[in-house]
Amino acid sequence: MRMKKVCFFIWLLAAMLITGSAQAYTKEEVVKRGRLLCGVSTGTPGFASVDAGGKWTGLDVDICRAVAVAVLGNPTKVDYLPLAEGEAFTALLAGEVDILSRHSTWTFTRDSALAVHFTGVSYYDGQGFMVPKKLEMKRLLDFKKVKVCAPVGAPSEQNLVDYLERSRIEFKIIPYDTLELAVKGFEKEACDLLSLQLSQLHGLRQGFVDPESATVFSEVITKEPLGSVVRQGDDVWLNIVKWSLYAMINAEELGITSRSAEEQWASNILDVRRLFGLEGAVGKSLGLKDDWAYQIIRQVGNYGEVFERNFGTKSSLKIDRGLNNLWNKGGLQYAPPFR
Repeated sequence: MRMKKVCFFIWLLAAMLITGSAQAYTKEEVVKRGRLLCGVSTGTPGFASVDAGGKWTGLDVDICRAVAVAVLGNPTKVDYLPLAEGEAFTALLAGEVDILSRHSTWTFTRDSALAVHFTGVSYYDGQGFMVPKKLEMKRLLDFKKVKVCAPVGAPSEQNLVDYLERSRIEFKIIPYDTLELAVKGFEKEACDLLSLQLSQLHGLRQGFVDPESATVFSEVITKEPLGSVVRQGDDVWLNIVKWSLYAMINAEELGITSRSAEEQWASNILDVRRLFGLEGAVGKSLGLKDDWAYQIIRQVGNYGEVFERNFGTKSSLKIDRGLNNLWNKGGLQYAPPFR
């Protein structure tokens, strides 16, 4: 019996060593390469956009910048790979990117059927509606019948059809081969309605010849929790990506900004000192320096700063934070504490 116990513990130790080695794989590859490979959208205002000079901006971009700071100490050491929706998860699972930061909705099917982990919710979204302003409609239920521009086979179409049928609104779907064509159809007044995620509608509206010609309703008909994704089998990497987001959320809750971080380094507040790595070994378990969270805040910003420059008052989108406010300000953004 004693021999069996010894053999069991030897086997358990070996399994832990093997698992630990596998878990450190992505981080070690990033360090060795000296660059983080980040899969982003092909161009979605607020989430990931690139200018003529090749500079990427957006919430998803800032998530990757934060991870690069945590692992490499520098937010510029990121290579961005634009990925269409149909190829994004394949690219992640094939190892073409280290992280998929591409406004991907966290769903049961993706979470259970794919060998991936969602790392938290960086943006709470929902499917909404955009209509021509001249119709002077305030909500979808004001319609008795409606024509809808919709890309063929899009999940958003079925969501909308279900809602319209339940609401007993007469409708006609005008199909388009692509989303781009559906958007052009809407802008040319071929229909009365375009239905996609709210954040996406605000971004598309900015691209119109006359953005004021369309109105985006505030109502939503689905839950769309968006967040970054990593491969399964690498718990250290999962925790690094997850806690990079949590560091920014905690920083906002504590009132720490990119501008005030250096000044608050001398703070006597225990929660601040823990976040900065001045109390406890907050980097050891992740294989990072203890000040990794402090560096993220200083070099990238807290969650509120990131939201404001990409979606809020400092952006062209001017989207109200709504559900993306902190939990203590009426929103859903909430992060576990650093202790």
